Amino acid sequence: QVQFVESGGGLVQPGGTLRLACVASGSAFRLHSMGWYRQAPGKQRELVAGITVGGTTNYADSVKGRFTISRDNTKNTVYLQMNSLKPEDTAVYYCNGKIPFDSWGQGTQVTVSS
Repeated sequence: QVQFVESGGGLVQPGGTLRLACVASGSAFRLHSMGWYRQAPGKQRELVAGITVGGTTNYADSVKGRFTISRDNTKNTVYLQMNSLKPEDTAVYYCNGKIPFDSWGQGTQVTVSS
């Protein structure tokens, strides 16, 4: 069973930056493609960025060019660098497998507001 602990969220002004981190327990991490998801109030959870075991990345159109996902398999950690943040990026951010495991972490709140 893999568990996730997300961190790095906060309150930031439009145009600002944040770097999220997610530490996964268990050795299975390095065998799976990983993703960052977000859920805004009243909306469904959506996948915003993914990264394969080999490091190939993909992004939702809404964040392409602004967000960068990366991973460090030696630390069982996946990162999300978020630049040029917009108010519509406000959400709780979670990490999980690209094919999600059953358990989700508590997420980290990102609020973009002036």
